[in-house]
Amino acid sequence: MTMKTMHVGLDDTDSTRRGCTTYIAALLVEKLQGLGAEFIDYPNLIRLNPNVPWKTRGNGALCIRIKYNENIEEKIKETVISTVEEHADLEFRGTDPGIAFFKKAKIPREVEVFAKNAITGIVSLKDALKLLKKFKAEAVGFKKGRGIIGGLAAVGEALQNDHTYEVLAYRVPENYGSKRRVDEASIFEMDKATAPYTFNNVDLEKGRIIITPRGPDPILFGIRGETPEIVKKAFEMVKPLEPVERWVVFRTNQGTDAHLKRVEKLSQIKPYHPLVAKGIVSANPKIIPRRHVVFSIRDESGQVDCAAYEPTGVLRNFARKLIIGDCAEVYGGVRRPSQNNPLTINLEKIRLLRLAPKIVYRNPICPKCGKRLKSMGRNKGFRCEKCGSRYTNLRKVEVKIKREIGRGLHITSTRSQRHLTKPFRRYGMEKHRIMTKGLIEDWHFP
Repeated sequence: MTMKTMHVGLDDTDSTRRGCTTYIAALLVEKLQGLGAEFIDYPNLIRLNPNVPWKTRGNGALCIRIKYNENIEEKIKETVISTVEEHADLEFRGTDPGIAFFKKAKIPREVEVFAKNAITGIVSLKDALKLLKKFKAEAVGFKKGRGIIGGLAAVGEALQNDHTYEVLAYRVPENYGSKRRVDEASIFEMDKATAPYTFNNVDLEKGRIIITPRGPDPILFGIRGETPEIVKKAFEMVKPLEPVERWVVFRTNQGTDAHLKRVEKLSQIKPYHPLVAKGIVSANPKIIPRRHVVFSIRDESGQVDCAAYEPTGVLRNFARKLIIGDCAEVYGGVRRPSQNNPLTINLEKIRLLRLAPKIVYRNPICPKCGKRLKSMGRNKGFRCEKCGSRYTNLRKVEVKIKREIGRGLHITSTRSQRHLTKPFRRYGMEKHRIMTKGLIEDWHFP
């Protein structure tokens, strides 16, 4: 029998009340392996543009890449479709699952570009269907079928450059919706033992764990890291206090800043797009309403507001200390303007490139005794409380104040980092080519 290659993309199966597309992928790992399929990569978890208004909860699409005997092709498709149909929250408004079956060994360049655009911007279902037709691929959509977009994007993003890994452990169904039970001390120990090769396990500012989600989805916990070996080792160090139904290692674009696209001018900024932009601080930070920090940057083409919200923690505290004239590079997603709010960049990072001098004006020093003078009123001169001298010809003096902040990169606190945000731990660990070695032994259970 002839061996074939297939890329199976999935998206938009979950809702705010239940479900998880990664869990469907985990089920399919077991089922497809049982049919005799051979995995040519770990399941790919591809986070798409986090700013689109119709996104799923984590905006993550999945791709399963397999080789198989052609005689089981129809069985593979039937298994994928029936598994999605059974586990997607089809009754929930806004959940519109989609599946893409792509039967080519090499992903066409046009599909790669489509995937990149889905991560950094906005793409349409019409564009996805056009590509599927051109390359004679197949798709199945439920309801509005919007998930076909993410499914094809996951197929097209083969993670040829920077990527990370995540091991996800899943709960038994009877525990869905209840508080997750994991030995927290073991997670802090794991984080320390595997640093810097795993990331975003704990929030040291608040002293709490962040590998366990809080929603009603099937995930018990997830650990992200640089290699499949390290995430599996970290997984074995964590002590769950409830049964684990299954676990899988995924390869992913999480923690890579894959969503951020540089714009050369502020006038090029578009709503819903993640970006990197450079400008001069043109309005001092304001605190509204006593929690969020907003300031403006400008360049020769225009001006835009930048917002650091209260949950961003250290980034918000840093943003408060910017002043007019500072030169900064800002990273984040663009919020659509409304009647009450202009176009705004919701900040993920700030790189301070140049500090403006901070100048204050103070009363002069008494020439006779050296004590700082007191003003006698507007344009009336100064007097010395110590020696009694008076001066009508002196003016306030300019004093340069040392800034509390310095140049460099500042990132939102760990607890508020998006899936795609590259944390400090990953700087210097970026991968510039796909890993060519095979899958590790025992990369999933069952």
